Amino acid sequence: MTTQEILVKAGQLILSLSILVVLHELGHFIPAKLFKTRVEKFYLFFDPWFSLFKFKKGDTEYGVGWLPLGGYVKISGMVDESMDKEQMMQPPKPWEFRSKPTWQRLIIMIGGVTVNIILAFFIYAMMLWYWGDTYLPVQNVKNGIAVDSLGQSIGLRDGDAIIAVDSAAIQKFHTISGEVILREAKTIQVMRDGQELSLPIPDGFIRALIKQKTPFAYPRFPFVVDTFTEKSAGVKAGIRKGDQVISLNGEPTPYFSDFVKEIKKHKLEEISVGVIRGGDTLQIAAKVPEEGVLGIAPQSLSHFFEFKTQRYTFLEAIPAGFNKCVDMLVKYIQQLRLIFVSKEVKASESVGGFMSIGNMFPGTWDWVAFWEMTALLSIILAFMNILPIPALDGGHVLFLLYEMVTGRKPNEKFLEYAQIVGMVILLGLLLFANGMDLWRNIFSKWFA
Repeated sequence: MTTQEILVKAGQLILSLSILVVLHELGHFIPAKLFKTRVEKFYLFFDPWFSLFKFKKGDTEYGVGWLPLGGYVKISGMVDESMDKEQMMQPPKPWEFRSKPTWQRLIIMIGGVTVNIILAFFIYAMMLWYWGDTYLPVQNVKNGIAVDSLGQSIGLRDGDAIIAVDSAAIQKFHTISGEVILREAKTIQVMRDGQELSLPIPDGFIRALIKQKTPFAYPRFPFVVDTFTEKSAGVKAGIRKGDQVISLNGEPTPYFSDFVKEIKKHKLEEISVGVIRGGDTLQIAAKVPEEGVLGIAPQSLSHFFEFKTQRYTFLEAIPAGFNKCVDMLVKYIQQLRLIFVSKEVKASESVGGFMSIGNMFPGTWDWVAFWEMTALLSIILAFMNILPIPALDGGHVLFLLYEMVTGRKPNEKFLEYAQIVGMVILLGLLLFANGMDLWRNIFSKWFA
């Protein structure tokens, strides 16, 4: 990964998290103000010891912290991460959180999660209205699939056409790997030479697929040259944009995947690349670098396949956006469930921190991908915050529901200790997730 790609990914991550954090905290801030509850601080990112920027307006200090791990609002008279024990020892003031009716405090606490869900729904609805839903139908993959070694391990072959997972028909090609994982699939159905076959998926495949982090099957398409890397060996050899690569050392390579597999066998060798150029067939001599690539990239899939775009009017996009929001939430919960119940999914291999999240963004700025990821992260933020863990919104909600049912407030000392326990749990999870990122991406390579 180049430095530019890393910076682009980091920029998208920071912008996305900034949007999510500010809106989440506004979800607490606005109802607090409506119920005349004093908000002492409103911060994007955390500000231990100092802040990058701040100003005060009314009773509230607004600012930007230097530690980009989230953000917060500090509400008067509330046991939170600030652990302001001195304030809590004073008699309750009318403007404090603890003086407000239970139903008002509940609305303040669920405000952040509510805003995150609404934001995800809004993003999905606007994306469907503006861009529609574009995908590659499986039936349009006319040349079948190209499979990697993992796909070959379960009996898939180049040229197969995947039609179902666990006998459930697949409509969108890009969902195949996800369906295999979420279903913990036992079989995959393909068409091969006009016959339908059901291939068993053995134990260990899903775990290997998750670790691989890339699909096991791609659409096969002709290799028509489109772009070159900066120091392309292909350019040096004389390959041009628009050339269709058809062979390597006389070995037919009608598809891009064929050429990729074949050229890796000829590192540091002189080869002959067969291309079609303007109706003529040429043989071009080239030297393969140590990396086993010529630095030439093919045209995009849209040149070879008919993608389908489902369009929505503004009114149609509203329920469609809601349905997509619910669908993504369900899929996220299914993924979390697998960590706890599946023998194939290991937390140490699946859980990640900011580095993993950043890598989910593309290496070039793509607004469609950016908003898609922002909507997904908004759903994740909402779900994680509503978990009944002290120090999270869900922990406060749990205690408020207890108060509404019993008519008694939990002891403030108990709330303080619960807050400490919750913060320790969250810090532990944060260290574990980001520690696994460092191990997988840096330290494991040192000991390989």
